[in-house]
Amino acid sequence: MQRRWSHILWSCAALAALSACDAFMTDAVPADTKPQARPERPQSEVPAKTATPSAQAIELRRYYARVQEDLLAQGLLRTDGGGVDTPFTDQMLARNFERIALAEEYTRGAGLQPSSGDLGDIKKWTVPVRVGVTFGDSLSAANQAKDRDILSSYTRRLSRVSGHPISLVSSQPNFHVLVMGQDDKDQLRATLDSIAPGMEASSRAIFLNLPRAIHCLVVAFADSNASSAYRQAIALVRTEHPDLTRQACIHEELAQGLGLANDDPNARPSIFNDDEEFALLTNHDELLLKILYDPRLTPGMTADEARPIVQSLAQELVDGGPS
Repeated sequence: MQRRWSHILWSCAALAALSACDAFMTDAVPADTKPQARPERPQSEVPAKTATPSAQAIELRRYYARVQEDLLAQGLLRTDGGGVDTPFTDQMLARNFERIALAEEYTRGAGLQPSSGDLGDIKKWTVPVRVGVTFGDSLSAANQAKDRDILSSYTRRLSRVSGHPISLVSSQPNFHVLVMGQDDKDQLRATLDSIAPGMEASSRAIFLNLPRAIHCLVVAFADSNASSAYRQAIALVRTEHPDLTRQACIHEELAQGLGLANDDPNARPSIFNDDEEFALLTNHDELLLKILYDPRLTPGMTADEARPIVQSLAQELVDGGPS
């Protein structure tokens, strides 16, 4: 059976209140799914000790390990970024951009009610993205160091590809990556109180009580109801995931939090696709980021306004020259 990883992206209108959030989520997932990102503590903070894991945490680790093993046995979770077996044209790239960057899975302001599938507007960051990571005590010091190295390298890659300032920081982050698990609930609750004190109860409950089928989560916030320019984001990644799926969560949730919010089954080669063929950001996905962060596309631009620009950019990127 093909397994899909579920992820949720919330886009909130009011940064101060963190209420009236817009929700975007992949199709409902079977019992098997993938990892995602979490909130933050200062990078310098290292847990004093790792407690003996609870029975629930042990079972989750076993479950997600089986999921990863099964996907790998099927030849999925590729890390090669795509190749000669995954060709795409400029028309395909432009279409995928519209479905991934402009379409929304859920109706704005209506919780998890599926949307009509209509295209929305351009959503992206206009201020430097300062990524901070907070680790739960349930993650070993060795895995914390490993994940921090992944974040450091990946944020540099995202900045280079997008042309937008994105960096891993140790203080005053605006993109919080929380790597926490079942046994870190108290820590997660306190972290949310600190970084998002006004988050509405329903949104907070999703962070604190993730169903097993939801492996990763990211929330992005704008300044006001009228704005499509992100100013803050919170991502949650489960510590119970094995190394590759934890890294996959980091890759997808950070990219989604930058504005590539939706998934589409026809996008290939891409991580924004429920088939789990690729675990890590692909060459195709890099081009989506290049298009999104081109200065010709501005937050709030409608699909009709963006389309000719996107098509021109896609042709330049795929064919290697201006249209």
